[in-house]
Amino acid sequence: MRLPTPLLRLKKNVYKNHFGHVLILAGSRRMLGAAALSGLAAMRSGAGLVTVGVPQSLNTALHKKLSPVIMTLPLAETPEQTLSEHAWKPLAKELPRFNAIAIGPGLSAHPSTQRFIRKAVSAISNPLVIDADALNALSGQIDILKKSSTPKILTPHPGEMARVLNISKISIEENRKAAALSLAQQTHTVVLLKGARTVIASPDKKYALNPTGNAGMATAGSGDVLTGMIAAFLGQGLNAFEAARWGAYLHGLAGDLAAREKTRLAMIASDIIDFIPPAVKSLS
Repeated sequence: MRLPTPLLRLKKNVYKNHFGHVLILAGSRRMLGAAALSGLAAMRSGAGLVTVGVPQSLNTALHKKLSPVIMTLPLAETPEQTLSEHAWKPLAKELPRFNAIAIGPGLSAHPSTQRFIRKAVSAISNPLVIDADALNALSGQIDILKKSSTPKILTPHPGEMARVLNISKISIEENRKAAALSLAQQTHTVVLLKGARTVIASPDKKYALNPTGNAGMATAGSGDVLTGMIAAFLGQGLNAFEAARWGAYLHGLAGDLAAREKTRLAMIASDIIDFIPPAVKSLS
């Protein structure tokens, strides 16, 4: 396989804005690492600029976890240091600056945070990756996804998909392809159903099965890395289906390379980020 043209950097007369400004809305008091992993993965996956939006009191702590090349956006928070619904209005003014947005990693299930998520998903017009706690906030309310026509990618594991659709996890695992295609058609989104042989499905019944990846990637933060990678590819101009497909492929390939050196037992999510460059190099 060869990387798609937008990711090859063939043009000489370019600057950072040509490769997209990605916003990642992530993190809370107990899960600030999710924000850091997503942001670092987006930067390593070619985004020209990355900004991570976090609860305002956690901004300084996040800087200590992040690379100096990543920016932050402090936002209104709840007393429990999660994003507050009051963050929406000031955030909305900033949105035209971004080419793609990811929402969900480590945001928590706080009621005010969930209201913020539902408002953001219904109103954002930028290409959008919806993961983790953002998916949980949509449980039983998937019609929210139809309120805007912006390209959206959902990245559930089977448990999250079961909650979104209010069906059993077993029924999803019995026919993963059919479940992903069904959710894609119901929500008019691209669906990436995580797990062995990740399924990527589009509302027009197109699908792909990802061949890369290994059991060592079943580790905390691996999904946050994937979210950042997909957002970066959206920001660089890939359509939603191709961004999800290439995100899954390169995420799995980086994980395979990491496992060879670190072993499946000992690898952690940040190892996947470290092996994004050699994964990209092998396809360039």
